[in-house]
Amino acid sequence: MSACAVTSSDPTRPASVIRATHSVPTRARELVLVGREAAYGSSASVSPRRTMVGGTMPGLSGKRVTVVVADDHPLFREGVVRALVASGQVEVVAEADDGRAALADIREHAPDVALLDYKLPELDGVAVVNAVVREQLATRVLLVSAYTDSGIVYRALETGAAGFLPKEAKREEIVDGVLACARGENVVPRDIASSLVSEIRLRRNDDAPVLTAREQEILHLIAAGKSLPEIAKELYLGLTTVKTHVQHLYGKLGVSDRAAAVAVAMRRGLIE
Repeated sequence: MSACAVTSSDPTRPASVIRATHSVPTRARELVLVGREAAYGSSASVSPRRTMVGGTMPGLSGKRVTVVVADDHPLFREGVVRALVASGQVEVVAEADDGRAALADIREHAPDVALLDYKLPELDGVAVVNAVVREQLATRVLLVSAYTDSGIVYRALETGAAGFLPKEAKREEIVDGVLACARGENVVPRDIASSLVSEIRLRRNDDAPVLTAREQEILHLIAAGKSLPEIAKELYLGLTTVKTHVQHLYGKLGVSDRAAAVAVAMRRGLIE
């Protein structure tokens, strides 16, 4: 795979996100910096599963972008909704606090964009993306997460997500990401773009992640049902060290819990 060319589309504006113009792994071949400021005005929010209408300013092509927002943390969800509505370019048609409700809202409202937490209850964000792709729905999914390991980002984009942003991103960056997705662009956080490119290069010839010998040991012990304290004792390691290895392992596998780690590892032939 050739190195990615990164250029600024407008040097007078601060680059807030990176737009990838092709699907993963091809997406990573051309990363373009984009930056634009979102306008802020009035605010509004609703409870999950209720509909709402955004601001009065015209959005892209004279119409507001329709969006479903799903996150199980009310404060984060409501803050994002306020920012989207305040932009004057977005109509939030529904909110949800779990993946099943989010998928139902996407099916019902057919929004331009679905802004989803990566780790939703019931169905996680990637499972919702899978359903959207499988059902050939027109909605583009932008995932947000507190987890930004390159393996997780890769898995999200490979599955079919239109973009991925960290939850710590500024509200205007999230608004900008939603609008970029609605324009057909693919959004990747700038600060982890280099690690994402490295992840893609590692997987260029082999879809299986590259695990260290210690991570392989820990993976087999996890599969055997060992607890973290038991693993630490068996390997003569500190519990904190084991936890660090486990987090690295989860990141490479693109998962967030031990059950998913075992399932992915078995599917990729890392364990039997």
